[in-house]
Amino acid sequence: MKEFKERQGVFMLQLIGVSVVLFALHSYLLYHFATDTVLFFPVWHIYAFHIFITLIVFTVINYRFSSGKTDIFNLFMIMTFLKMALAIVFILPLILSDFENKQPDVFNFFIPYFVYLFLEVFALTRFLQKQ
Repeated sequence: MKEFKERQGVFMLQLIGVSVVLFALHSYLLYHFATDTVLFFPVWHIYAFHIFITLIVFTVINYRFSSGKTDIFNLFMIMTFLKMALAIVFILPLILSDFENKQPDVFNFFIPYFVYLFLEVFALTRFLQKQ
């Protein structure tokens, strides 16, 4: 259980650090280059969703690995599929709305989505390689 807490703590620090930098950069770019663009989702909603989902996926896989189940590939694939389904549910109001310019919101959502997916895969492969 000590390894679980250590890995979880390190990942949470990485997640917070990456999130602060990404959110600041994203907000800066929107403030300076898209001031006239009206967005459907506030940027902080998008980041709250990504942080929450990424933390849940990593925690479940970390817990499963710490409890002795070293074959976590199937669990990772199921959790990633669930993450994709939740992403679609999250942006479904935008897709179904009569909002005119949907493209900036889609980019605002999916660019951080892939960054968080990369962070998740990077963290998981790093602790799996140590074993």
